[in-house]
Amino acid sequence: MDVTVRSFAKINLGLRIGAFRHDGFHELRTVYQTIALHDIIRVQVGRGSGIEIRCEDPRVPKDDSNTCYRIVDRAMLALQARGRVVIEIEKRLAVQGGLGGASGNAVATLLALERALKRKLPSPERLEIAADVGSDLPLFLVGGTILGVGHGEEVYPLQDLPSIPCVIATPEIGVSTPKAFADWDALIGRDLVVPTGGAVGTKLTLLPASDRISEFGRVLSAWLGGLSQSKNKQDKLKSGRALSGVPVSKGRGRAETLLLDLVRTGIENDFERVVFPKYPELREVKGVLERAGAVYASLSGSGSTIYGLFASREAAVKAAARLREDGTPAVATITLTRQQYWNKIFD
Repeated sequence: MDVTVRSFAKINLGLRIGAFRHDGFHELRTVYQTIALHDIIRVQVGRGSGIEIRCEDPRVPKDDSNTCYRIVDRAMLALQARGRVVIEIEKRLAVQGGLGGASGNAVATLLALERALKRKLPSPERLEIAADVGSDLPLFLVGGTILGVGHGEEVYPLQDLPSIPCVIATPEIGVSTPKAFADWDALIGRDLVVPTGGAVGTKLTLLPASDRISEFGRVLSAWLGGLSQSKNKQDKLKSGRALSGVPVSKGRGRAETLLLDLVRTGIENDFERVVFPKYPELREVKGVLERAGAVYASLSGSGSTIYGLFASREAAVKAAARLREDGTPAVATITLTRQQYWNKIFD
């Protein structure tokens, strides 16, 4: 039986890097958000044995280092299933661009495999297998707006942001995630703390790792509090005032107001501190998005993808066109709520 599914991408709404853990990972806090850009995965189960990966993109591994291969290997054993599994990956997303493409491919493959076999893993076992294969995989078993903790593998569904127009820019630059983490470790190893006093010559420093993680939690809690109030008190938005008490123009939609509340929290991606100095062209892409009217723009993961969230589809389309004119691949799309995500996977 052949099964075809969509494998959606993600962006990070803020990413805070914490302390180095005993298991070799950094403690992380991030908010994942699924978006409509996707690859196509086709899974076929037939007679025989083994796992075959087919993909025309030469950058995609076709051996047991591929996340799709690894998750099928684990799932077939857990389901006590037999057969030859052929996985065809049609790449539309940037490879190693910070969009979670390989992780999304693996989860989409798992879902297609279950449908092809007409068997289903229990949800806890699904999550356990996904987390073992890779840190970003579990988020794709949730979809929508998701809190990621631990080293990103521990996920919790948050109240969804409404679907928002966005631009995904994928400069043809390779950013190594391990190198980005190493550069971060080198950065915080210097004599850096929060600015004290503001006097001339005062050193700028970063908060200690544990405090930075706690600060992210406080920022996120404040934003989520506003998100909840926004859903329950639409009359405040209709009257032209944001829930934070800051005046906004009449006619502004709920999505734009929530984005402005997000911006006011100061949420950011820590990787920008080490990636932008090495790749200033990425900082420039972010600047183009902001000048084009993005309410919020950021690096996704460790990059090199840069995204911008916009108040209207028209503004997003114009911003993407401007980037393409400058030679940067870019496309306008939308974020997906949890319901949209699951409705479209097999659609």
